[in-house]
Amino acid sequence: MRREQGAGSREQKTDSLLPPPSPLLKKLIDYYKKTTFDYSVAWHDRDNPAIHFGYYDEQARFHKQALLRLNEVLADLAGITSGCRVLDAGCGLGASALWLAKTRQAQVTGISPVPEQIRSARISALEQGLESLVRFEQADYHQTPFPDRSFHVVWACESLCHSPAKHLFYQEAFRLLRPGGVLVIAEYMRTGRPLSERQEFLLADWLSGWVIPDIDTAEEHQSHAENAGFSGMAIRDITAHTWVSHRNLYTHARRWWWLGCLLHAAGIRSATQHGNHRGAFRQFEALKEKAWIYGLGRAEKPYFTNNRTFAP
Repeated sequence: MRREQGAGSREQKTDSLLPPPSPLLKKLIDYYKKTTFDYSVAWHDRDNPAIHFGYYDEQARFHKQALLRLNEVLADLAGITSGCRVLDAGCGLGASALWLAKTRQAQVTGISPVPEQIRSARISALEQGLESLVRFEQADYHQTPFPDRSFHVVWACESLCHSPAKHLFYQEAFRLLRPGGVLVIAEYMRTGRPLSERQEFLLADWLSGWVIPDIDTAEEHQSHAENAGFSGMAIRDITAHTWVSHRNLYTHARRWWWLGCLLHAAGIRSATQHGNHRGAFRQFEALKEKAWIYGLGRAEKPYFTNNRTFAP
């Protein structure tokens, strides 16, 4: 009798669950491989290798607190409690997945197409003694290997931006969720399409540096969710809470821009690293020009849709 490997299994596969990568996916994998050092120096807290922006409020006034606070806000929005099966779609180095396991006792599966990220996340899970609650796999969130209705929550924190076909992500998330399950996203969202020439320039210069093909409007996200079968896709603009985080990244990037240019010209820093650095201040310039917002989205998979009733 074959034993299914759940999110809480101690077993960890070592083989990739990815089909042969597309040129864009290869570029994305290369990007995260080459920018690991930059993120570790400029952004990571020593105990929290989060890549996402921070959420500032009365409970979080410093960078370390703000990184964790965004996890808390998103987890509360999703209603994650003990025993919830969660897919972290685009888990990065596993910071949010490990936080969910440690603080909410959720059973989390984290996926990323980047093998270096998966290896690092697995090591962190072992070091923190969380391997019974968390597993990490190299996989593509457009087409995962998991059965239908595998999860209570699909979580995507600043990862959906990398998708060139965001509607496919929503379709896959719908398939993976149990009826009544919740999709939550934290994402960069353009304020219109098209924008002014200046706004589009700033967006393109930022996004290309971070290997993001494009970002969608809130209305486009809502349309993707509705077409996939979700109900009640609500998006909240939380830019006021993330503004400090965007500004801090901008300030840090500008301070070292001259040195980065010199190192790039000398061949010490790659074009990928240089583009990542440029994107770090372009994102804030585009934000100040009102080209985009930072949004939180939540949608549910209904029990009844298209004349079909789903069992819990």
